[in-house]
Amino acid sequence: MKKGYITNKYDEKHYPYTDYSKLLCEYLASKYNITENKTLLEPGCGRCDHLHHFKNLKLNVLGMDVSNEVFNYSKDIDIKICNLEEENMPYDDNSIDIIYSKSFIEHLSKPDNFLKESYRVLKPGGLLLTLVPDWESNYKTYFDDYTHKTPFTIVSLGDAYKIHGFININAIKFRQLPIVWKYPVLNYICQIISPFVPVRTKNKFLRWSRELMLIGSGYKPE
Repeated sequence: MKKGYITNKYDEKHYPYTDYSKLLCEYLASKYNITENKTLLEPGCGRCDHLHHFKNLKLNVLGMDVSNEVFNYSKDIDIKICNLEEENMPYDDNSIDIIYSKSFIEHLSKPDNFLKESYRVLKPGGLLLTLVPDWESNYKTYFDDYTHKTPFTIVSLGDAYKIHGFININAIKFRQLPIVWKYPVLNYICQIISPFVPVRTKNKFLRWSRELMLIGSGYKPE
C-alpha cells in the first residue's frame, strides 16, 4: 500500500512521540480558557496527538482530515474525511465550541473556505484557534514542505480573521519551547542567538529559537 503524507512526513522514526503535544495542549487550554465538556474540532488532525490530549483534558473532541491514514491513529475519536479545498465541513451550523488547528491552514490553496466554514459551524461566542508557521522567520525553509501553499504573517492572519467576521482577534508570535512558556524572559535569549542558528539545524532547541509560529485567535459574535 502506498504511504501518504501522514505516514511519510510524520513517521515515528523521524517524528517520535514526545511530551510536546501534551504540554502544548495544556498551555493553550490555560491561556485561552478552554474548559471541560466543550466540543473541540481539529481539522487536519493527522496523527491525532492533540485530540488525544484534549480528550484527556475532558473535552469532547472531533477530528477531520483529508487522508484515510488518519484512521490508523484515531482510536476512540470521531473522525470525518473532508477536503476543505472543495467541501464544506460535515457539521451543523452553530454546533462547535472551539475549532483548533496546528500547521494546517498553510496547506490550503483556498483558506477562505476553511475560515468561512469555521464561522458557520462555531457556536455564537465560539473560538477559532489557529497555529501556523510564521513566514517572516521561516521563509528560507517554508517550502521544504512542498505541500505548503499559503504563507501567513502576523498581519495577514489577523486580517483573515477580520474579513471573515470574527471579533476580539489577536495574532501573536510564539516559540515552540515549553521552557519559554514557563519563563518568558528566555525569549530575549532566543532573540539574541537566533540570527546565528543554522537554517536547517537538527537541534530542536536551536531550531525553535529561530523558527516562530503564529497563534491566531478570534471569536464568533454572540
